[in-house]
Amino acid sequence: MLFWHVGATTAFIRYAFRDPLMDLRFLAVGAILADLIDLPIGILMWDTWGSVRLAAHSLVFAAGVMVGVLVLTRRGQTRKRWMLLAVGVLAHLAFDAMWQDPETLWWPFLGWDFTTSGFATYGEYVANLITDPRLWISEIAGAIYLILLWRRSDLSSAEARQTLRTSGTVSAPIGRD
Repeated sequence: MLFWHVGATTAFIRYAFRDPLMDLRFLAVGAILADLIDLPIGILMWDTWGSVRLAAHSLVFAAGVMVGVLVLTRRGQTRKRWMLLAVGVLAHLAFDAMWQDPETLWWPFLGWDFTTSGFATYGEYVANLITDPRLWISEIAGAIYLILLWRRSDLSSAEARQTLRTSGTVSAPIGRD
């Protein structure tokens, strides 16, 4: 759920922090980091775990990212930028409703197993996702927000895209997204 995670996280965090200079590149990577890690492992190890939500969807992982940022950076712009990665990871857990999968969210404190998807094969899991209207509605909502942000930031302009590439900022006013 790429558009859902990036769009919902960007919308929520921009509104919550109201910092026009936040680096959205770090936030976006944080918003999809759990899936970037767990999805390939879950696919390869489906017969073992029966899920694509594994350790990177746990609070231990999110806390580890945050502690890593605190230990490896000093106060200032660098820490502020990297902390958005950790914030994105936490937002991912919230937007995945991980409280519904306590074995995974609280892994390893509730045991070493992860919550299973309930599908025998990865193909069955994907078929279910494709036909799930909640997934489509979420993806569309995230895409709509990102399109609105694109338009309000005039990212069709080469200069605005260059600013986003180099600083991670956009010109859209916060609160009017």
